[in-house]
Amino acid sequence: MKFETAGVIGAGAWGTALAQVCARGGMAVTLQAREPEVVESVTARRENEAFLPGVKLEPGVGATGDMADLAECDLILAVPPAQHMRATLEAFRPHRRPGVPVVLCSKGVERGSLALMTDVAAQVLPDAPIAVLSGPSFAAEVARGLPTAVTLACADTALGEDLMQALSAPHFRPYLADDLVGAEVGGAVKNVLAIACGVSEGMSLGKSAHAALITRGFVEMTRLGVALGGQAETVAGLCGLGDLVLTCSSPQSRNMSLGLALGQGQTLHHALAGKRSVAEGMESAPAVRALSDALGVDMPICAAVDRLLKAEITALQAIDDLLSRPLKAENA
Repeated sequence: MKFETAGVIGAGAWGTALAQVCARGGMAVTLQAREPEVVESVTARRENEAFLPGVKLEPGVGATGDMADLAECDLILAVPPAQHMRATLEAFRPHRRPGVPVVLCSKGVERGSLALMTDVAAQVLPDAPIAVLSGPSFAAEVARGLPTAVTLACADTALGEDLMQALSAPHFRPYLADDLVGAEVGGAVKNVLAIACGVSEGMSLGKSAHAALITRGFVEMTRLGVALGGQAETVAGLCGLGDLVLTCSSPQSRNMSLGLALGQGQTLHHALAGKRSVAEGMESAPAVRALSDALGVDMPICAAVDRLLKAEITALQAIDDLLSRPLKAENA
């Protein structure tokens, strides 16, 4: 199957970067935005000034505010904030043609339902071929064409191979997997853990603490992935460990920068003031905690982040609580 036209739903930084990837791969791209000013900026000045300033867009990228303009696309990439995935797919449903694949590019767990994005898509678009794109990637770097490798998870191997070819572009390399759950869990949990690492950096707790949070956070991520039916090997790949290392290592990460502000003593309100982009970990933390509790999966770092965001504990109390847990074997 050859894809010639792609619709990208969601014109934030990541959606815009993926539109660039699709255009570089040879597809004509329609970027759907909720904000009229984004449509105008992309159309008139070839730049998403609101969410990805300073990056000139490929000639093959166009913009629209109307979902109906995506009706003839061969391929759809869904890139809204995770908590808006359900409403976004419901808005697109009247315009989708049967058989058109939908690639889910948002990372998170839906609050309330505790559903992964694949579960949401299965409920809203039950007959749609679904894939998941996830991995270590900063939008600005991808948009500028810097080298990036990601995981593309699809249960249908033949479709996955076609999508892998379509989404492959100069300096953007997808690796194929068949474990959608593992790919999703990695992307969702790493955002929560990045907040924890930001807090550690903000409190100047040192690189040893940072390394411990990444390593023990990876254990939590793997536990949840396996409990949901995913494969530990998937979580150990680009979409899990790779994304975790990137997101926890740079203030370019919205989630780490949020934690950094909290660790420096800012309130959540002040840390979020003036930000247009969403820190997905803030939204996913309560859902990840509730999901782990429901499954009986021990995830103390993620739970501490949720409690911190809810102002149930301070950053210092969160650190003290984690360090005072009963001693045990590392692989218990």
